[in-house]
Amino acid sequence: MNGAESLIRTLVNAGVDQCFANPGTSEMHLVQAIDGIPEMRPVLCLFEGVCSGAADGYGRMTGRPAVTLLHLGAGFGNATANLHNARRAASPIINLVGDHARHHVPYDAPLTSDIEGIARPFSAWVRTARSASGLARDGADALLAALTPHPVSVGQIATLAIPVDCAWGEGSGPVPVPQAPAPTAVPSARIDAVAGQIDADTLVLLDGGALSAAGQTAAARVAAVTGCKVMSATFPSRTEQGPGLPPLARLPYFPEQVLKALGGIRRIVLAGAEAPVSFFAYPDTPSNLVPDGCEVLRLALLQEDVAGALEELAKALSAPLQPLLLNQVERPEGISGALDTRKAAAVIAAVLPEQAIVAVDSGGGGAAAGPCQTAAPHTWLNLTGGAIGMGGPVATGAALACPDRPVLALLGDGGAMYTNQAFWTQAREGLKVGTVIFSNRQYKILEHEYRRLGVNEVGARAASLFDIGGPDIDWAALAGSMGVPGSRVDTAEGLADALRRGLVGDGPFLIEAMI
Repeated sequence: MNGAESLIRTLVNAGVDQCFANPGTSEMHLVQAIDGIPEMRPVLCLFEGVCSGAADGYGRMTGRPAVTLLHLGAGFGNATANLHNARRAASPIINLVGDHARHHVPYDAPLTSDIEGIARPFSAWVRTARSASGLARDGADALLAALTPHPVSVGQIATLAIPVDCAWGEGSGPVPVPQAPAPTAVPSARIDAVAGQIDADTLVLLDGGALSAAGQTAAARVAAVTGCKVMSATFPSRTEQGPGLPPLARLPYFPEQVLKALGGIRRIVLAGAEAPVSFFAYPDTPSNLVPDGCEVLRLALLQEDVAGALEELAKALSAPLQPLLLNQVERPEGISGALDTRKAAAVIAAVLPEQAIVAVDSGGGGAAAGPCQTAAPHTWLNLTGGAIGMGGPVATGAALACPDRPVLALLGDGGAMYTNQAFWTQAREGLKVGTVIFSNRQYKILEHEYRRLGVNEVGARAASLFDIGGPDIDWAALAGSMGVPGSRVDTAEGLADALRRGLVGDGPFLIEAMI
């Protein structure tokens, strides 16, 4: 058994069975190993950013790492934008990156690069294999690192560079993987300290495990007995939503809106979240958005048992067993006429299927989060790191993780062009992913940001950098060329009809919604 087979069998024996691949010459022995081990499912992606985004979606939905198989430093470089998002989402991922044989590196062949140097900013753990006999143990260590909770800025991505001679040389056979540590329980002293200070002037800010159904319910119970306010972080990785859960507002995006939302708050309790900061810096605007004089208390870190800490906090406060208010089923009705963002969001809420998974990386798609809270139970996956081009790949990985659940990707036309290769993978794998493109033929957020400089008239040269029309992208034709049937709609009625038709099918579909 060579090193490659020893590695793949080690991962499969430990429950890692999904590989998103864009391989090259240096990965051929790993491809051969996967070919001979049917428990590992290989999925070809035509761009490495789709590999990394799909692995992110898979990890968010299962809690288990998928493998990406990437070609040297250049291939890893193509994956980094969505690895950045995955790091901020604390998604477990194992990157296997082929490298030149160790004896070949001194010759500085054209694809030679510093893989560890490229990988380190996006990885919690980085290693280059040193021998074929040790490759399986390297893989076991990578898996343990990917399953070990870390602070949000570190993430749970493990990257293993594999010189090709370590793959073809004689291996050890599979090795056992140590048990991954469970999230740490929050000390009772910390819970009691927070319980003694929380009141009606307090905001409890949720992220991570706090946004599970159990975490949200416990936070709402705390609010019922203390009168505190509860909100989620602006871009949480995963949120459970729908009827039967408490209403939950999200911290806004722009800094002045955050400061307004925090007006009157004298204390912020962090439950898996970090203290609010501005997404970008602006002249005469603070980066730290905690109001002057506001105290910040830490209930639980992201890598701790956040939902458990909220449950214990509710017990310490003798909170009622049920929240005072839960979302009731209420779907928008009578939506008609020319589409805009508000109407498109309402239509999505009107037709959202039970137990859907919604992946979003656009402002237009994000507008649907509010109305969908009362539509049907579902899971919402956000853009965590701000690198657009996440939504389609994450939806792809989520569909492979949960094949019995419908998946919707709500994308901006600008961001969707970054990783449109995801359509091809969805078609090839027969995935039940519906994509709605919010098509305004602009990088609309950039025009907003430009006007925040105080610009009243956007000049033609500046406007040309925000405009993605001329030529206009034909999304139905683009998706159709990759095997995904598409349509274009410009009315609320048309969008509703197209969504209903697509959702009863067995494969992927695309709708370009002209807003």
